[in-house]
Amino acid sequence: MTAGRSGRTVRDLRRGNRSAVLQRLYFGGPMSRQELGPATGLSSGSVSNVVGELVADGLLEEAGIVDSDGGRPRTLLRIAPGSAHMIGIDVGETRVRVELFDLTLTELARTELPLQPRGCYDVGPIVDHVRTGIATVLAEAGVGTDRLLGVGIGVPGIVDRDAPGGTVVHGQTIGWDAVPLEELLRATGAVPPEIPYIIDNGARTLGQAEMWFGAGRGARDAVVVLFGSGVGASLITDGSPDGGATEGAPLEWGHLTVQVRGRRCRCGALGCLEAYTGAESLLARWAERGGDAEAVAGDEEDALAALLAAAGGGDKVALEVLDETAEYLGAGLSDVINLFQPERILIGGWAGLMLGPHILPAVREHATRYSLRHPAARVTIEMGSLGPDAVTVGAATLPLAAFFARGGRRTPPEAPTEAPGWQTALEVRGASAATATRQA
Repeated sequence: MTAGRSGRTVRDLRRGNRSAVLQRLYFGGPMSRQELGPATGLSSGSVSNVVGELVADGLLEEAGIVDSDGGRPRTLLRIAPGSAHMIGIDVGETRVRVELFDLTLTELARTELPLQPRGCYDVGPIVDHVRTGIATVLAEAGVGTDRLLGVGIGVPGIVDRDAPGGTVVHGQTIGWDAVPLEELLRATGAVPPEIPYIIDNGARTLGQAEMWFGAGRGARDAVVVLFGSGVGASLITDGSPDGGATEGAPLEWGHLTVQVRGRRCRCGALGCLEAYTGAESLLARWAERGGDAEAVAGDEEDALAALLAAAGGGDKVALEVLDETAEYLGAGLSDVINLFQPERILIGGWAGLMLGPHILPAVREHATRYSLRHPAARVTIEMGSLGPDAVTVGAATLPLAAFFARGGRRTPPEAPTEAPGWQTALEVRGASAATATRQA
């Protein structure tokens, strides 16, 4: 294939043109061929060629006709929802959630498999849950793997995608020491060998979902907090998911030391932020001070609901634990504010969604008090907008972003798969059909 002076081949240019058209239609909603030219910077001839290819591939379809000022009516084009599927998986700390989506991220099927007993993170059962979940959602939706772009998975811990044999996960807080997760999943035969598993940190998949479709849209610098049994965060710098953005790096924020010789954290260290703000720690402190020990011993989400009910009823111990948690969380956010000076901080995760309405004002107050004035004055602290499915939605965007980067072509069996960064999607600051689908 002939390469130009820039080193790009004709194939590279064609792939880039296909990617530009796909992404603009995905995030910009239905458009005519005439609108796609200015929106993508491509010539009318290039748009016509690319659209013809994408229609022939079944990726685009007509979406109606609109009148043109003084000219012929124009045919609108949109992404064909059923042309491809993605699976998003949240390997959480209380359950494994598996969801199947069409190409526009409309949910087609889901299943949730609880971790029993609570806090049991043995790799074998989790791999079995993933295998079972994939089979369940495909069967429920009545679809095969022929149009499956990939399986995206959000996990707790540090993800090493450069390890020999596939992605390895280092999850110190859950007892995962260099777990070869991709290799173990591939051995189950849940999907054919040519379909990629793309594994990433759960806080990062949450961040990607919020930046693409949620409360992070339009922000240039953001921190997205995953508040569950423990706490983590992802940092997004230099823009929302567009051509110039830096990928959302996961932060082991929960393991910042907030109190020297403090409470022992799940990671083994003393005084970590997670030892004071994670739901597991919050419930343990409530029980230690005379809270409902029976509730704490049961399901973690039910236990947190019991604590909130007690606080709502005026229970002093429950209120003290919530106040203390809000202050520690605010102090932890002040470190993020001072270090990175983000425009927005978004709080998500199952525990964050439950606690947010009760402690968010206090968290804001403490974060401001512990931060430097200038960065504190420019940041907003809000709740994420995508709800409990945000991690699975973000996980599903991993194979979707890789699909965009390939110009809408499936990965050849011999091609390696890398987790895509933020740079694989166009700027999405306006209203979009994809966002409307997610919010419906």
